[in-house]
Amino acid sequence: MSVKAVLAIILLGSIACNVNSQKQTQSQESLINNTSTEFTRIKNIPLPEGYSRKGATTSSFLFWLRNISLKTDNTVYLYNGKMKPNQTAQFAVLDISVGKKDLQQCADAVMRLRAEYLFSQKQYESIRFTDNEGGSYQFEAPYTREKLDALMQRVFGMCGSASLSKQLKPQKIMQMQAGDVLIKGGFPGHAVIVMDMAENEAGEKIYLLAQSYMPAQDIHILNNPNDAMLSPWYKLSNDTDIYTPEYYFTSNQLKTW
Repeated sequence: MSVKAVLAIILLGSIACNVNSQKQTQSQESLINNTSTEFTRIKNIPLPEGYSRKGATTSSFLFWLRNISLKTDNTVYLYNGKMKPNQTAQFAVLDISVGKKDLQQCADAVMRLRAEYLFSQKQYESIRFTDNEGGSYQFEAPYTREKLDALMQRVFGMCGSASLSKQLKPQKIMQMQAGDVLIKGGFPGHAVIVMDMAENEAGEKIYLLAQSYMPAQDIHILNNPNDAMLSPWYKLSNDTDIYTPEYYFTSNQLKTW
């Protein structure tokens, strides 16, 4: 059995449910969303009244993230085609393949999105990830789709939340930007990525989060379990605690590339 398979059993059996139960203020039923087919991309997800998205250059990570397509089916599926048991965590599902192996889990999904962005910008030499021992996995010529897919399969097997946490740089919570990562490195750990941000006239900011999880599953936009009126958006603040539907982070666990 692979290391990731063992960790999946441990997490699903003893950790995720405990973390998730600490501060759930809404019932599971209240978190089920039927995403309208009009939400075809991240940028189409509606904003709360008074908020607006700021402009982004076409070469930015923010612009790329906003233009990721969403599935019309709001169901999260595992890598083996089965439905994820918990269907209350997601607001929308990204139209990105999870593959056929139990590999593209939490930190893997974050690395996949970063690699796909860099590949789209032809920043090939910047596609590099490190494992927990400092080993490097670098994209090398020829810079083909097939070569990238092969590299990422290797990265998914050798890297994870512990190694990605080491690779990323600390980010102050109030300086959050799209593409930043809330990450708890460990065995197991977890990681979610900031997909979009918006701001009101008072300068208050909100953000969207996305995750994969264990076992490997569709990447999905998370609901906000503590503010049904704001969900799926989260309000940016100096608060120490950040509760997502299936995990808990602290503000000092925010990191950037």
